[in-house]
Amino acid sequence: MASSMAEQLQQDMQCEGLLECIHGLKQLDKECYRALVESDERLTIDEVAEQVDRERSTAYRSIQRLLQSGFIQKEQINYDQGGYYHVYYPTDPTQIANNMQRMLNDWYAKMGQLIQEFEDKYEHVDGEPSTAEV
Repeated sequence: MASSMAEQLQQDMQCEGLLECIHGLKQLDKECYRALVESDERLTIDEVAEQVDRERSTAYRSIQRLLQSGFIQKEQINYDQGGYYHVYYPTDPTQIANNMQRMLNDWYAKMGQLIQEFEDKYEHVDGEPSTAEV
């Protein structure tokens, strides 16, 4: 991944890059997400692990990152004789997009604030200190 915003803007990015760029997700996370999206049914951890050809514990960590970032949902299925298991499925893409837009707006506001602080701190006109320094 590019290290600066300028480098990111130069790259040929795809929409899946948002998973990494905004949420810091890894390649395996993207593979697990794709497995869930492409499935006609909700999947267990074991089924996801099989789809991405990884150990159960590795797939579990990836699924946890996807849950924390809001890309997938978890449902508990109860056995009639007692006990339960979980299945996972993708969150509605519109909800994900809205959450990413909110996060981007928050980031934009924060960057605007930091840019203003930078300008206030370092602005000099003809060698004179800015009004913030007087």
